[in-house]
Amino acid sequence: MITELKFEHSELSLLTPTQMGDADRAAEAAGVSGAAMMEAAGGAVAVAVGERWQMRPVTVLCGPGNNGGDGFVVARHLSAAGWPVKVALLGSREKLSGDAARVASMWKDELAPFTPDSLDGAGVIVDALFGAGLSRALDGQAAILVEAMKSRRVPICAVDVPSGLDGASGRVRGAAAPADLTVTFFRKKPGHLLYPGRALCGDILVADIGTPVSVLDAIGPNTWENGPGLWLGGYPWPEPESYKYKRGEVLVLGGEAITGASRMTALAASRAGAGMVTLAAPKAVWSIYATALTNVMVDSFEGVSGWQALLADKRRTVIAIGPGAGVGTLTRRYVAAALAMKRATVLDADALTSFAEAPEDLFRAIDGPCVMTPHDGEFMRLFHFEGDKLERARAAARQSGAIVLLKGSDTVIAAPDGRAIINSNAPPQLATGGSGDVLTGFISGLLAQGMTGFEAAAAGAWIHGAAAAEFGLGLVAEDLQGVLPRVLQKLRAQLDA
Repeated sequence: MITELKFEHSELSLLTPTQMGDADRAAEAAGVSGAAMMEAAGGAVAVAVGERWQMRPVTVLCGPGNNGGDGFVVARHLSAAGWPVKVALLGSREKLSGDAARVASMWKDELAPFTPDSLDGAGVIVDALFGAGLSRALDGQAAILVEAMKSRRVPICAVDVPSGLDGASGRVRGAAAPADLTVTFFRKKPGHLLYPGRALCGDILVADIGTPVSVLDAIGPNTWENGPGLWLGGYPWPEPESYKYKRGEVLVLGGEAITGASRMTALAASRAGAGMVTLAAPKAVWSIYATALTNVMVDSFEGVSGWQALLADKRRTVIAIGPGAGVGTLTRRYVAAALAMKRATVLDADALTSFAEAPEDLFRAIDGPCVMTPHDGEFMRLFHFEGDKLERARAAARQSGAIVLLKGSDTVIAAPDGRAIINSNAPPQLATGGSGDVLTGFISGLLAQGMTGFEAAAAGAWIHGAAAAEFGLGLVAEDLQGVLPRVLQKLRAQLDA
């Protein structure tokens, strides 16, 4: 059995703006001064600008806090390197305090008026108005400048986040201008990955500003960006003494009217490494499944009693229900029978929608490892939470007792204990019918081999996105299974390197 991995100190940890403030204070307590971190931050942005663009006039927009202080450091470094630099400050130098006041005093040139005219002639704009912790909508002169940035076709480098972007949720507060490059510090924030924030940040660079990794001890991050660094060390690779039942068996419920969806789920579970996969086919359409599938076992059954007879085989360690199952009372009964076995279960599509009128019945029935994989529509039929995607997924996991994988271009995987992972590698071509059925199969196959629900969902989502990227444009869902071996071979090479 694979034990659950610990990755609190991972470079993939995501910190909310509040947690980042805690990290800064802990760094200062450990002997890294705020002045040193500001110098390092501004210096890193200046280097990033110099590496991204050829020398040209720069306008640096500085806000009234530490983000603006970073901007003054950027301006000083670029000017020292010979770049023509103009600085516009929201407010006055006299109202700055602390480290921001100190670095502002080191800028000896006059300040440009804080108006759209300050952008005239700029070849690059450095947006250092407000950082990730903005707590209210932009208004007044700040909003006017941001709107002016949006209207001009000038490259933008954002410091920490594009001004107006909430670093915790990815939401826009009032207005935000899309950046070509965002330089943030120590760790990313959730808002860098959650839409619409992700679309506004452009390329994201995480700069080291001297914050000791040890500050994470007290913070205890519980949100991460998905990536092999989280789960690759526990990935269930085939072993010399493995045999098919040691690698687990997945039982997939087939539908009577729609047969393609569950077939893709079954094949995907097999490709993901499950030792055995059995598709439970309703007797009336058994021949369709049996003819189409060669490397997957096909068992026929009739009604709930027949389904229960298939569930009685204890070698079937994972149950996948939903793709093509049909919406209605019968599917609800199939789900209830599966959950009563208290084995790992993956619920998708019709298995979820069938409980739209009585979601509490589903939640009460969950008494074992369970992963639910709704898209937004299916999610809203079961849950009625408001807030950003991360908040909603966490609340749903708490209420249901299941791992909730809320699908989308910024898929969120949430556990009932509050841990969450944001997936960021899904390319647009995944938005095609059947791709979710394949994801259900990938997760089921990993569960069968001993991964925990949280990690199987995370690994399944990542390899799903990687397979789509590997194939490229023109993707249809069934292509994902065929390209998965190339993804796995690259992962194995990465582990062995």
